[in-house]
Amino acid sequence: MNKTIRRAAVFTLLLVLALLVRATWVQFYEGRALADDKDNRRNAIDTYAEPLGNIVVAGEAITGSARTKGGDLAYKRTYENGPLYAAVTGYASQAYAPTQLEGIYEDLLNGTDTRLRTVMDTVTGERADPGTVVTTIDPDVQRAAYEALGDKKGAAVAIDPGTGRILAVVSTPSYDPSSLTDANTAGAAWERLTKDADKPLTNRALRQPLPPGSTFKLVVAAAALEDGLYSSVDERTDSPDPYTLPGTVRELTNENPDAPCENASIRVALQYSCNNVFAKMAVRLGQDKVRATAERFGFNDDEQDVPVRAYESVYPSDMDEAQTALTGIGQFDVTATPLQIAMVSAALANGGELVTPHMVSRITDGGGDVLEDYDDAAGSRRIVSSSTAEQLRSAMRTVVEEGTGTNARIPGATVGGKTGTAQHGENNSRTPYAWFTSYATSDASDREVAVAVVVEQSGAARSEVSGNGLAAPVAKAVMEAALKD
Repeated sequence: MNKTIRRAAVFTLLLVLALLVRATWVQFYEGRALADDKDNRRNAIDTYAEPLGNIVVAGEAITGSARTKGGDLAYKRTYENGPLYAAVTGYASQAYAPTQLEGIYEDLLNGTDTRLRTVMDTVTGERADPGTVVTTIDPDVQRAAYEALGDKKGAAVAIDPGTGRILAVVSTPSYDPSSLTDANTAGAAWERLTKDADKPLTNRALRQPLPPGSTFKLVVAAAALEDGLYSSVDERTDSPDPYTLPGTVRELTNENPDAPCENASIRVALQYSCNNVFAKMAVRLGQDKVRATAERFGFNDDEQDVPVRAYESVYPSDMDEAQTALTGIGQFDVTATPLQIAMVSAALANGGELVTPHMVSRITDGGGDVLEDYDDAAGSRRIVSSSTAEQLRSAMRTVVEEGTGTNARIPGATVGGKTGTAQHGENNSRTPYAWFTSYATSDASDREVAVAVVVEQSGAARSEVSGNGLAAPVAKAVMEAALKD
């Protein structure tokens, strides 16, 4: 064999070895990544080869599976009352990644969760029977919130303060998840939904933090009572009206110029929503103390899972005194989700303890055996003392009985609340956000609920936008549904 042929043979052998090494690497090391790639159609084929497990509300499945006509995807997801529950379920699509509960429990619902496998499944290699997700949602409360919001752009969250069970999660305008399930039609629906200026795919209840306005005054009041700045909600404060923001010539006024806000007590200041009182209170406390209290309620927590991860509600840092004053009325860079504001009311309603909010009660395997029980696992933490909580509940009752929240009154129930109207746009040039947060207990039973509602846009004239006028009636409908026997 001459030298040239020998070199060519060696080079060819090296190429073959390199090819074998690469093939081995791809098969054994990159195989899993390729198998899990979102663009690998085999995953969709496997997922939709059989009916999916269901998401359940009050013992009834609100999801299902339907046989498709032709193609290699045998089944597609279906939804009962899809727009009503979209903020809870999300969607499972043949074309797009699943969201909300559909995404979190994807493996459980398609039968690939290892906890579902029996010995026989392991031997045969068959996919296990899918599991079930049992939610904490109360269908009557969910529907009451959805119908009360109607064509308004907004959101509502209802929580059982004693158990942490989330009874309702509603975001409007909503959408029908069924429109996204079929690969043949999902593209057109996706384009329409993503181009909609009202952003129906956004879960406003959990994932759209907005300035909370005067609902944040509950947090500032809690900080003042816990710090000992004031001994009770009926102690008079040192609060000039109007209040000049520190280091500026800007005077902070109140919505009602005739309200008795000068040197008002916390009770009166909540009743009339006095900006001067809480702005100065925040400055006297200092941003660090207000932030510490806000964080105990859940602000600045970027891992708030219910189990859907909620977006972080923020109390800012590194502010001057004028900015700190504005945070006292829920403005400047303070933002909150309806979930977060509902958590504030829930903690106060529960004597100062916050039970971990959750909207899944338990998950089960295909035979109904419980894999995880989230009701039993729900922990709690003390946010404020029982005395502070009781005093603020009393002041919130004054708001509803005599103050700015009268539209939330419910016969046969004890109701406390707080209104909020948050500025929107540069120099408040756009329609303000209307907020209302509350708690209610039935006079005839042990039923109780905490609620937060935000209305971003309602079509009402700017002069008619208020927490009491727009958000409180929604909260009332939710509370009434939650307190029914």
